[in-house]
Amino acid sequence: MRNEELVDKIIKLKERRNAVILAHNYQLGEVQDIADFAGDSLELSQNAAKTNADVIVFCGVHFMAETAVILSPDKTVLLPASNAGCPMADMANAVQLKEKKREHPQAMVVSYVNTTAEVKAESDICCTSANAAGVVESLDTGEILFVPDRNLGHYVSTKTDKKMILWPGFCPTHVRILPQHILKAKEEYPGAVVVVHPECMAEVIALADEVLSTGGMVRYVRQNRAEDIILGTEIGMIHRLRKENPEKRYIPATEQAICPDMKLITLEKILRALEEMSPRVKVPEDIRIRAKVAVDRMLSIV
Repeated sequence: MRNEELVDKIIKLKERRNAVILAHNYQLGEVQDIADFAGDSLELSQNAAKTNADVIVFCGVHFMAETAVILSPDKTVLLPASNAGCPMADMANAVQLKEKKREHPQAMVVSYVNTTAEVKAESDICCTSANAAGVVESLDTGEILFVPDRNLGHYVSTKTDKKMILWPGFCPTHVRILPQHILKAKEEYPGAVVVVHPECMAEVIALADEVLSTGGMVRYVRQNRAEDIILGTEIGMIHRLRKENPEKRYIPATEQAICPDMKLITLEKILRALEEMSPRVKVPEDIRIRAKVAVDRMLSIV
């Protein structure tokens, strides 16, 4: 079936199901193009919660679909590729976190939204890559247990005097971006600005002009006059930037910065999900309620 036929079928079925389609900025271009909302993970769940849709088709990875369930328990949440996970989120579980909390009883737990619902439920508050430093600074404590991304945690540690206990997790895609990639790109494009994600290693962040979340990158590119932009993040980001600001040139720090999980969802899988109303993502109610407390605390201060 041609893409045009698939898109037509998806749109008709989406209307019949009263569904909304969400696509993360790292998804395939054709998936981003069919979405009602494209953006970063929390932003997407917030947008979906504000709609009157009965069904959320989340084109992202599992923890993102869980967050949609946390914020929209009355809606059916579908993840078109049930095996689309996040290796970094899988690097922390509730059992491990409970043990670490016992080791550091004075610390407050700040969990990145890139975590499972059960980890959020064991956390004091959540954060995003955009607001992590602000969340940490807002807490009335001198000791923070930051879960699960050590690179984002390290970046936050440069913005605060608080003691940061860093979980040893990381994003396999962002750690593929190396300092030599940035240096080589700067040599080839001497006038370019370097924009990287805070999930990158400290050595890469040190070479950047701006350290931004995906949503921050969208705003920065829109407002900045720079014509050449070296991007240190998953290469799917370039599709949206090019679509919204086609006059600029986007140079990936490395073509190897690909998240295979983010590329699992296709138009065919979106159509099948809407046809079969499956795979559905669920979160046990007791975990959902506790996880929502951590998310709501974050939203109340940012």
